[in-house]
Amino acid sequence: MAGEIPDLVALERTGTGKGAARQARRDGMVPGIVFGGEKDPLPINLPFNKLLQRLKKGRFKSTLFNLKVEGHEDVRVICRDVQRDVVKDLPTHVDLMRLRRTTKINLFIPVEFINEGSAPGLKRGGVLTVVRPEVELVVTAGDIPEKVTVDLAGLNIGDTVTISDVTLPEGTKPTIDRDFVIANISAPSGLRSADNEGGDDAEDDAEE
Repeated sequence: MAGEIPDLVALERTGTGKGAARQARRDGMVPGIVFGGEKDPLPINLPFNKLLQRLKKGRFKSTLFNLKVEGHEDVRVICRDVQRDVVKDLPTHVDLMRLRRTTKINLFIPVEFINEGSAPGLKRGGVLTVVRPEVELVVTAGDIPEKVTVDLAGLNIGDTVTISDVTLPEGTKPTIDRDFVIANISAPSGLRSADNEGGDDAEDDAEE
């Protein structure tokens, strides 16, 4: 599993319609609905402050949550929509979808780099530049990989690691079709400066 699935704690909302939603907002809550999974829709209220913190962290719509509602079994959900106030840009309603274990979803999976000590480029003082610390993959809800592993063994200065160089966890695939860059090993600044100076000397010799 991709680490520990974060909990999303909510309360069952009694009553539906605009009146109940307005009352929820007055009480410091954000109304929402949980649908899908061959069960009836469940009206809920989410604490405004905690929801806002989640939203500010980013990627709320691509994070798998363990929804906890008192009186109901925990269920895995993913956000399908967040409605916001057009003036204040604050959340006013949230749509959450229940997931089956076989449901395919897009999630960001962290990248782990191994064998740095076996990379000649890093031994020479090269710098590992991580372009994507996590990659978005299509995964199965019941079998989410913990990480994507990138092996740096044998890489030299100037080498680049793209998604096609990585063995992805079984049953997953990138959401982007092109062969995008995950990381590269660049020359240390001192070596780059020396190369530039060498190039200048060569030019001077040529001019003479």
